[in-house]
Amino acid sequence: MAVMTDIALMYCPITVDDVDAAIGFYRDALGLELLNDVASDGHRWVTVGKPGQPGVALVLSDPGAGRSPDDGDALHRLVAKGSGPGPYVFFAADLDAAFERGQASGAEVLQEPMDQPWGTRDCAFRDPAGNHIRINQTWKAAE
Repeated sequence: MAVMTDIALMYCPITVDDVDAAIGFYRDALGLELLNDVASDGHRWVTVGKPGQPGVALVLSDPGAGRSPDDGDALHRLVAKGSGPGPYVFFAADLDAAFERGQASGAEVLQEPMDQPWGTRDCAFRDPAGNHIRINQTWKAAE
């Protein structure tokens, strides 16, 4: 069996019900840049990414984009109640500053920054569509 050494994550899809509201959250709260905005057949696919991290991006799109109407409706219901895919986990060198930006954006706070017993410090939000967003910062407990 061949081992693939040249594989990397490129796109991560995130379903949102309001693409413009999602752009505001991912840009203002998380500091991502708008990389691409494509409309087709009544749907939009918006790509956002981090400066200095080329080749890795999130693709924000509505539930019906590329799906049957039934699947789009089912996915929309799951995301809206917070049971969709995820959580989506991000890393921040300064968790407190990331938390302040998230809170200032109006995002629903699920958890304020706290030390976890497994060695990270993290916080959590819901994006405007209801997706669970976690932000981690490496932290090591005193031994």
